[in-house]
Amino acid sequence: MDNQAEVREFLMSRRAKITPELACLPAGTNRRVSGLRRTEVATLAGVSVEYYAKLERGAIAGASSSVLDAIARALQLDDTERSHLFNLARAADGIPLSGRIRRRATRNPVSRPSLQWALGTITEGIAFVRDQHQDLLATNDLGRAFYSPVIGDAGRTPNLARFQFLDPASRDFYPDWQVFAEMCVSIMRAEAGRDPNDKGLQDLVGELSTKSDTFRTLWGAHDVRTHGAGTKRFNHPVVGELTLAYEELAITADPGSVLMIYTAEPGSSSAERLRLLASWAATSVAAD
Repeated sequence: MDNQAEVREFLMSRRAKITPELACLPAGTNRRVSGLRRTEVATLAGVSVEYYAKLERGAIAGASSSVLDAIARALQLDDTERSHLFNLARAADGIPLSGRIRRRATRNPVSRPSLQWALGTITEGIAFVRDQHQDLLATNDLGRAFYSPVIGDAGRTPNLARFQFLDPASRDFYPDWQVFAEMCVSIMRAEAGRDPNDKGLQDLVGELSTKSDTFRTLWGAHDVRTHGAGTKRFNHPVVGELTLAYEELAITADPGSVLMIYTAEPGSSSAERLRLLASWAATSVAAD
């Protein structure tokens, strides 16, 4: 990916989101932009207009941490956006991933028995491993049943982003489809900032941009986020609607891969439906 273009478009998109009112500045008259002017960002950050204009053109290499912090404060970036800005700057300096090159796993984590054993111990929740490309690498039994619409009849490695944007079934599976779409793209954007030379991610972005107008529009928004924790709604073809809490855990043995766990509130209707899904999965395995 073109780092200068990424920096330019990210800074411009963030600047456009901050109104003078949000920045406690007088709006004035005859404004040509809804967001802040470059001069206003430069003043808030305590840098010259010329220097900020240079940064916004994408020439961010060599920018100090103090300058990046000042720009982040002026643009009111959240923690994820601030990290993204720093990642873009380090990539421009040839030092991606917060000062160190991401260590590539020597083999697919799916082939590590201990990971499969660990997933197998989680029996009352959905557990799966995905990588930075949104590939679904491994699941526990309940996860396999839960993601049956994504996994399908095998073939190439199931990919959550391809399912989201290219499979019509995703609109049934995700009742809040637009929210899921925005989340998916924002997470991929953050990954691209951490490792801009990741060819696998570049290829996936190119494929989805060609095949999905929605993806292309969301990618162009330059929004970033981390997954972390929260709740999501699903509509499973076997057990119906589920409201699940999720937690994301980094797998340190496989940089770039995360363990996701979905659980239901004890005693809730979603918890009962998860139990029904587990029974359905066990019956399906026995039938095979």
